[in-house]
Amino acid sequence: MLDMLATIARKDYEDRRNRQIQGIARAKAEGKYSGRRKDTEKRKIIASLLKSGHSYSDIQKMTKCSRHLIADVAKERPKMLSTH
Repeated sequence: MLDMLATIARKDYEDRRNRQIQGIARAKAEGKYSGRRKDTEKRKIIASLLKSGHSYSDIQKMTKCSRHLIADVAKERPKMLSTH
């Protein structure tokens, strides 16, 4: 009985995910969906902290962001500096 309920729940989950993926694809095709916007203010703060020599751990504590975001900003920094 539990196996049957688990199977039904899994199928329902997969159906919802597939409908969501289809809806996003349709919205992108219509130009209505572009994803989550970047937090430019937080990225500027992180870039300035990187420039001033703070460690990833310090920046992470100060800005309450992930190490991945800090690494992304570090990769983008040459672009950010060349546009100013």
